[in-house]
Parts: sequence; C-alpha cells; structure tokens
Amino acid sequence: MRTRALLSPLAAAVVVLLVPPLITTGSGTSGGTNIPGLRFMVPNTPGGGYDITARTAAKNAEDAGLNHNIEVFNLPGAGGTVGLSRLVNERGNGKLAMSMGLGVVGAVHTNHAPSTLADATPIARLTEEPDIVVVPKNSKYKTFDQLLADWKKKPGALPVGGGSSAGGPDHLAPMLMARAAGIEPKSVNYVPFDGGGELLASVLGGKVKFGVSGLGEYRDQIESGELRLLAVTGPERVRGFDAPTLKESGLEVEFTNWRGLMAPPGLSETQRDKLIRLVRALRHSKEWKESLRTNGWDDAWLPGEKYGRFLKSEDERVDTVLKELGR
Repeated sequence: MRTRALLSPLAAAVVVLLVPPLITTGSGTSGGTNIPGLRFMVPNTPGGGYDITARTAAKNAEDAGLNHNIEVFNLPGAGGTVGLSRLVNERGNGKLAMSMGLGVVGAVHTNHAPSTLADATPIARLTEEPDIVVVPKNSKYKTFDQLLADWKKKPGALPVGGGSSAGGPDHLAPMLMARAAGIEPKSVNYVPFDGGGELLASVLGGKVKFGVSGLGEYRDQIESGELRLLAVTGPERVRGFDAPTLKESGLEVEFTNWRGLMAPPGLSETQRDKLIRLVRALRHSKEWKESLRTNGWDDAWLPGEKYGRFLKSEDERVDTVLKELGR
C-alpha cells in the first residue's frame, strides 16, 4: 500500500513477503500428510472468503491424495472472534484448524475479544488478493468515477458494506479510499456484515450503495452480471476483468487482503509440524495452483513462526490504524 496520506504504519502490513518455496517432503498420504478426523473451522457465514478458502483447501487436499474426508464447518459470530475463542478452547487438538485473515485481526480489537491470535498456533499464511468495489446490476453507477463523485458530495448518504468488522480488510479499504479522496473517514457510513455471504445479499438487495470485498468471493456474480465490478484495490488490473485500479481513478491507494490457517494452542511439535507439512504439500499441488488461478488469489506462503511474527506485526499496525481512525 502506498497511501502515505493516511496510514503509513499499515503500509508494511500489506506488502507481499517474498519467501522462497519450501521443499515438500513428499505428496500423498505416504508422505506423512494424512491427519484422520481433520476439521476446518470457518469463523463466519457460508459464502465468504474464509469459507471459500477452507472448502477449496479441503477439496484440493483430498483430490491430491494428501488427506481424506476433511470436515468443514461454520461457527460465525463477532467478526470471527467466536470461532477464535472456540479454537483457543480446543487446546492440544491437532485435528482442528481455522481459516482466517486480516478481518479477525481487526475484530479482536473492535470486539475486545477475550482471546487473541497470540493465544493460538500459527500454521501458515496462504493467499493474498485485492479487494474490489461492486454495485448491483441495476445501480445507476456505471463507473467508479461516477460513484466517487457522489461519495465525495454526501459520504454518509452512500452506505458502503463490507464483510468484516472495523479493522478488517473490507473496512480498511474504504477508509483508505475515503482519506485519499479527501473524505473524512469518520463521515463514511460503513455497514459491517459477518462475511461475504451476508454482504452479497445486502448489495444485491440495495441495502448498501456499494460493497467492498474479495474478488474470489464474488467472481461468479460478476461473471453472471448480477454484480458490476467498478474497481480493484490492488496494484494492477485483474486479468479477465474490465475494471480500473484505484490509482487509475486518481486515488493513491493500493490494498491487498490475506488469509491463512491457525490451530489451537498447546500442540506438540509433532502435531504442529504435521499440519504445516500437509499445508505445504497442498501449496505445491496442481489442484491448489489451479484454485489460485481460478479465484484470483496470489500465493503468499509464510509458515509457522514466520507467520506468527507477521501476525504480531499486523496486530500492532491494525491497532495503530484504528486509533488514527478514532475507533
């Protein structure tokens, strides 16, 4: 991100960390990746980015022969912190992992959650993607410039919806957009939803004037024409979609979101390493690489302790961001 006018501390939080690929110890269950009874928890509603990531990872791991019968279940609430509390309470359970991302980092702060990510075991950061700005097909806004012009005039009259609590990616992106456009962030009418599934219904139903979310969550609706894609928040246009970057529209903003996996606290080194080994093998599978292409995700691999240090820096920077926004 290059939005110096607002949040220089956040800039480092969205820079892609280039980590050399680790060599897998082998694919398939014979390589020691199979964890019988493995479950992936999604801490928000079906249809959101965490949900799509978890279900895609589970299916790809099974199709690649890395693991069998991975159960995926949803436990929504409080921006992902209900799921985080459940994860922390599953101490020592090496057969549970939670799909999460920047949204949970922010929700811990805004919901004053009793459990934090420092209480859990970091497994790996997996993906990174830009956010997108969308409107329903019947919206009067055909371009981002048209939307921006009205937003500048009466920011409170154009509610923007996001699939994360304050401090999450879908909140931070429009706040950055507003500041770059000369709009006071406190005047923005941001409406949070518990995941992209809930947000989609509100965008399509006209309850918010525009939505900010991940491309992978709404690709199908954009391609079918239900949603109109107005802009992407990343540094480049997304191949296959006719939508400008924010910088092309005159806003000095670049923003990307990330997602990864966490496990309960109290795992043995063997339990933790086996989860990391499974996810590493998944990352190198042709099935996962194809899913990255299909969903518009970038590989953002960062395992174990390196991921833990990244999470700590994210937590500190989101805290700074929220204070600067007066939250």
